[in-house]
Amino acid sequence: MQTIEIYTSPFCGFCHAAKRLLNDKGVSYSEIDVAMEPEKRQEMMSRAHGRHTVPQIFIGPTHVGGCDELYALDRSGKLDPLLAG
Repeated sequence: MQTIEIYTSPFCGFCHAAKRLLNDKGVSYSEIDVAMEPEKRQEMMSRAHGRHTVPQIFIGPTHVGGCDELYALDRSGKLDPLLAG
C-alpha cells in the first residue's frame, strides 16, 4: 500500500468528499491541515506545482491533484492499482 498524504482545511467540502472516498476504500492517510499549520501551505504549493487550493492529494510519489481528479481516477478504475502501488 502506498503512502497517502492529503492537504486539507476544515471547512472544505471537497476535502471531506476526498477523505470519504479514501475511507470507503479502507486506506489510511496522513492529513495535513493547512488552516492549523499555515506554513504547510507553501510546502503544499511547492509539491503541487503551484496549485493553491485544497485538497491536494499525493499517493506515493504521484501528485493526484484534487477531489475531482481523485474521483476521476476511481471512475476510470485507476485508483485501486495506484493505491496498491
